[in-house]
Amino acid sequence: MVSMVVPDYDEAIAFFVGVLRFELTEDVPLGGGKRWVVVAPRGDVEGASLLLARAEPDQLDMVGRQGAGRVWLFLHTDDFDRDHQRMQASGVTFVEVPRHEAYGTVAVFEDCYGNRWDLLQPASP
Repeated sequence: MVSMVVPDYDEAIAFFVGVLRFELTEDVPLGGGKRWVVVAPRGDVEGASLLLARAEPDQLDMVGRQGAGRVWLFLHTDDFDRDHQRMQASGVTFVEVPRHEAYGTVAVFEDCYGNRWDLLQPASP
């Protein structure tokens, strides 16, 4: 599990569940307005998940900057073209055109906060 600082739980859930089609696996009130919110790629029981952590006021400037402008998150797909087209149609910003590398087909996109991700279909063995 990786923790991602977000400004608002519901806004983050709307993007990750509504746009990226992740599953909301946990949403537990912790008191004082805090929640334990976990999202994960749909159907990926064994994979990683994101803990969406609401930023404290002094942490707000870190939202979208946790990777210091670099790709730091990787979303694997079994059908690059399908997911790339669906994500573009949903308004996801891709910062480059898809490219083919020795390790697979990849394109960098940004989530709703500016964090950079690779959409990656690994090359067949």
